[in-house]
Amino acid sequence: MASLIELQTFSSEVGNLTIIEKVLKNGIKRIFYIYNAFNQVRGGHRHKLTYNALTCVSGSCKVYVNNGKKEEEYILDSPDKCLLVEPEDWHTMYDFTENTVLLVLSDRNYEKEDYIYERYADRK
Repeated sequence: MASLIELQTFSSEVGNLTIIEKVLKNGIKRIFYIYNAFNQVRGGHRHKLTYNALTCVSGSCKVYVNNGKKEEEYILDSPDKCLLVEPEDWHTMYDFTENTVLLVLSDRNYEKEDYIYERYADRK
């Protein structure tokens, strides 16, 4: 199941520095970001093999996660919060604020065959 972690952040009078390292056990192979998604729903899939790490570097959004046994909603509203999403986690991102930039780190390159669009039954 997905887990929310706090990224190491150094703060001083000249600003903050947040570090993203060693969050994916297989390393980082792909980086992408989602923006201009105000009033949109993104995601809507799970994976066969891919692990992802999501953080809002600007703005905020909600992430719904369902692994077939448990479901959870996370709020990413600070650049020092990082959501680790496992392959079996069916996920959607929504409630984006107007200035949201959602950064996604992935441990695999894009492979169309890795995506599963069939969702689990919601428990809500």
